[in-house]
This record gives sequence, C-alpha cells and structure tokens, in this order.
Amino acid sequence: MTDRFDDIRPYRDDEIPAAMHRVTANALFPGISAFVYPGRDVEEVRRAIRGYRSVDEFQSRAMKAFVEQVIARSVARFSYTGTRALDREKAYLFVSNHRDITLDSSFLQYALHREGFRTTEITFGSNLMSSPLIVDIGKSNKMFTFARGGTFRAFHANSRRLSAYIRHAITGRGTSIWIAQRDGRTKDGRDVTNKGIISMFRLSSPGDPVDALTALNITPVSISYEWEPCDLLKALEIYHSRKERYVKKPGEDLHAILTGITAAKGRVHLNIGKPLAESDLLPLAVPSPARFNERVAALVDRQVNGLYSLTCNNYIADDLLRDAARHARHYSPDERCRFTRHYHAARDAARDRHGVRDIDTFASIFLGIYAHPVTARGE
Repeated sequence: MTDRFDDIRPYRDDEIPAAMHRVTANALFPGISAFVYPGRDVEEVRRAIRGYRSVDEFQSRAMKAFVEQVIARSVARFSYTGTRALDREKAYLFVSNHRDITLDSSFLQYALHREGFRTTEITFGSNLMSSPLIVDIGKSNKMFTFARGGTFRAFHANSRRLSAYIRHAITGRGTSIWIAQRDGRTKDGRDVTNKGIISMFRLSSPGDPVDALTALNITPVSISYEWEPCDLLKALEIYHSRKERYVKKPGEDLHAILTGITAAKGRVHLNIGKPLAESDLLPLAVPSPARFNERVAALVDRQVNGLYSLTCNNYIADDLLRDAARHARHYSPDERCRFTRHYHAARDAARDRHGVRDIDTFASIFLGIYAHPVTARGE
C-alpha cells in the first residue's frame, strides 16, 4: 500500500502482534475478556490473544466471539438475506443505513464470515478513535479512519483522500468496503443517503460519472433493530439540538457504543441489496453533477428503505404518533402494551432525569425514530 494512506489504513498482519500486546496490557482488558469470553480465565485469554499473528485470526476468533456474545445477550433473533447474490470474486462498496455506531458493520462482517466471504474494511470517523485501545481494536478489525472536522479546505482534501483510498481498495486490491450512507448515525429514524457521499465517491475518478460509480459496485445495505439502539439518547440529542447548538459531552460516544452493545435489541435483520449496475446508473446521468448525485442517492434510498425489515414496534409507533390504529393487523394487543411501556419509560426518564420540559415534543421525536421507516415505505 502506498505511503499516503499509512495514517488512515487498517493494520497489516505484521502489525497485529504488537497491537495484541497493547490491547491485552490495557487496564480495561479484564472487563472486555469477561464479556467476550465469559467463564474463561483472563490470563488464558490474554495468552491466546497475544498469539494472534494476522487480521483474519483476530476477526475469526475475537471479533466472531464478540458478535456471538452480543447476539446471545441482547438479540432475540439475528437473520440476514442477500449474501447468495454476491460474487465471491468481486469487491463491493456496501453503503448502509446507520443505526448503531459499531454493530451495523459488525453484523455485516459476521454474516459475510459465516457465508465464507472475505470481510470488508470499515470506514470509521476520527472522532470515534478516542483512545489507544479503540484504535488498536478498530484497526485490527479492518477499520480505517476518515478525518472529520476542520476547515472546508481540509474537509475537501480529506474527502479526496478517502475517495482515493476506497477506490484503491476496491479496484486495486479487490477489498470490499463498508460505509454509512450519511455522516454519523441517523438519529430521527430517517434513512437518507447524503448526496455528498456520492460526490465523494466520484472525486477519485473525475471522468465519466457512470463509469466512476459502476467500478465501485455500490451495494445498498439495510439493517433494522426491533428495539432501536440508544433510542432515548438519540431522542434527547434531537430535542436539545432544537433548543440550542448541541455539543457532545466527553465520553458520550463511548457511552453510546456501550449502550448499543449491551441494551436489548430484539430481532435484528440485515438485508443486502442489489449492486448498482451501469444499466441502473445510465438513466440517471444528467449534465448537472449535483443533480446526478441526488438521483443516485435517491436510488440507494429506495433500496435501503425497501429492504428495511419493519417490526411490530415500527407500526405501533406510527399508530401512536397518529393516534390511530391503521396498522393494527401488524401487531397484537400484548405487543402494543409492551412498546407503550417502553415509550412511557423513555418519557419519564426524559422528564425526571434529563430535564425535558416539553414532553410532547420529546414524545413526537421518540416515536418518530420508530415510525419514520413506515412512512418511508409509504404504508
């Protein structure tokens, strides 16, 4: 790999042994070990991990065990579709909706690994690389860094570099990439592709726009959680951001990561869509680059929203938001009671622990997180 990517790329195999020693020497390692390998002696786990010599070994052992613990502890059922349509000889740019900081990409990795595909590299914002431990675990797990923040000039330069890295990985090394459809998680439940992401993909190939995107094998991915990860935290962030400029507190991202990992998620479904072929993109070609980007983003959105696996909670929230029962055929009275209890608990927490005064506005935001996927499908 060229030197210009050294500060953002994942670790190579020869960097894994040193990274494993740093991870296992960290003061937080006993807690991590207890979660991933419950019942095993921490020193036994430490010795095993220090013996890893490659990225594949770290992923197929440690990360596989981690995802299986997440599923066992907090997922009622994990399912996935779409892997059978993938070509094992091709690399893909998986453009996914983004509901959880770490689990969206982790569940895709797990599904690919189970089906015998090579795992992807993962785009990870520099703001989340908040500690040496996260850096070592992330880069050992094929995460590469996208620099966020800074001036417009710096942002544009970073976007060009990210675009070049993605194209090099897919067309030069045959390595698939996972990237979110927008900058950061969706907080309000609306899965909308930022047209700037499409523009970024094209920066590394300024020629014909259809050729530039066709070469990347853009493949929409939709993941749904019966119980939205961090729903209370997301609703609070939206609520407070409407009152004033929202500034994250120190450690807030780490808290969201841990909450997403440990909180109950119910049924989780991952659906891999159809790669955007030249025949899909040609009808979208227009002289205006901005308009072309919008049309491609809308094409991705149609797949993401169409592939989203709606659960009873989505329909219940939409009915509660509308004060109606138009979707009653999709859920039972017990399921409605269960969601309503969860919803009222969130309202109470917002009022009593988080200082929310306009509880009706908060309630609308909270229900919208679950209801918007129903609206996006036109139901």
